[in-house]
Amino acid sequence: MTSGPHAVQTRPVFAWRAPRAFDGSRFLPGGATVLIEGARIVGVEPGDFTVPAGCEVTSYDGTLLPGLVDAHVHLVSDGQPGSLERVGSMTLEEIDVEIDKSLAAQAAGGVTTVRDLGDRGYRTLGTRDRRAPGQPRIVAAGPPITSPDGHCHFLGSIAGTPDELRAAVAEHHERGVDVIKVMASGGFLTPGTDMFGAQYTSNDIRVIVDAAHAVGLQVLAHAHSVAGIEAALAGGVDGIEHFSGIAEGGAELSDDLLDRVAAAGVAVDPTMGFDPDIMANMPPPPPQVTETFARLGLDFDQMMAQRYVDLGRMRAHGVRVVPGVDSGAMPAKPHGGAWRAVTDMVKSGYPVEEALAAGTSGAADACGVGDVTGRLAVGYDADLLVAEGDLAADPAGLGRPQAVLVRGHQI
Repeated sequence: MTSGPHAVQTRPVFAWRAPRAFDGSRFLPGGATVLIEGARIVGVEPGDFTVPAGCEVTSYDGTLLPGLVDAHVHLVSDGQPGSLERVGSMTLEEIDVEIDKSLAAQAAGGVTTVRDLGDRGYRTLGTRDRRAPGQPRIVAAGPPITSPDGHCHFLGSIAGTPDELRAAVAEHHERGVDVIKVMASGGFLTPGTDMFGAQYTSNDIRVIVDAAHAVGLQVLAHAHSVAGIEAALAGGVDGIEHFSGIAEGGAELSDDLLDRVAAAGVAVDPTMGFDPDIMANMPPPPPQVTETFARLGLDFDQMMAQRYVDLGRMRAHGVRVVPGVDSGAMPAKPHGGAWRAVTDMVKSGYPVEEALAAGTSGAADACGVGDVTGRLAVGYDADLLVAEGDLAADPAGLGRPQAVLVRGHQI
């Protein structure tokens, strides 16, 4: 656990100490003292470590751990009804303001890195590159690639033919995105899209994947339907978002599908993390959502019960799960709620330590930033969270942050 004398010789400016700690992989017996100089961690020592002279120590009584990673957000939207669709008519300046507000809410919730999987006009990239003090790191996809009139077509990047798909990937690469997002199925929030079919064939998706991989970019597929999941899997994507298993008459993922996803090494973000209090007071859903549930033969509560079961089954089948929320997509998924996606894993049968690892180091690895954040380790960014109480006994304490540090800047 100790980082040795080298960390002491750097004479850090300050330190955080807690009697309980999680380093991104495991709980540390006796807690930890994390020493910070500027934006970096320069020492990870035992909880009773004697710090160098002149180093200011702040002691907390909760659990010290790396800041959370929300692997699926929409910073351009505040999540209110229709807000994502309204982005299509917002000015670029209004979008920038919304992005900053969303990032502030994320940081307040203990999230120090976000993966944005759908903006408009590549606006998140500018914010990513400016990165004001205290703002979470952004891993940006830019506008999602979608079919004509497809899910989130109002965000742009519409492509149908193979040449258009290659051109879309080329444009995203030229603009400097970190990852490619493709809409492989319809979506709840876009009227007229097919929630039960696939927006692209597996050959179409293979065109996107080949073009993206050729320039070093991973591809993530939005896929609620089994048809969309199958097309994405056959097309060679690196990750699948939502993974709802929607088909006529139900929503359940087969053992065979889970085995094939696990064997392919595809990372799955089931985008759980609903706020139950907000959900209980939501207005009636729009017609396209009501129609989808009618075709499923399920109500929302029944579908969510199945999703908890399926999340546990993903673990049993060896599927790599990355917890993201789809923050900003709807009222029950506000920015800063990544902790709920982690505790949902616990509710589905994951050990607390495993769920916390998924929400920190695991998500950081999946987002391509696992070498700089997601762990309490020397040389890593000082992205820290102190959660209330003992997370090993009460993981819900993750939703009650006592202190947050983003690259050495206290929120």
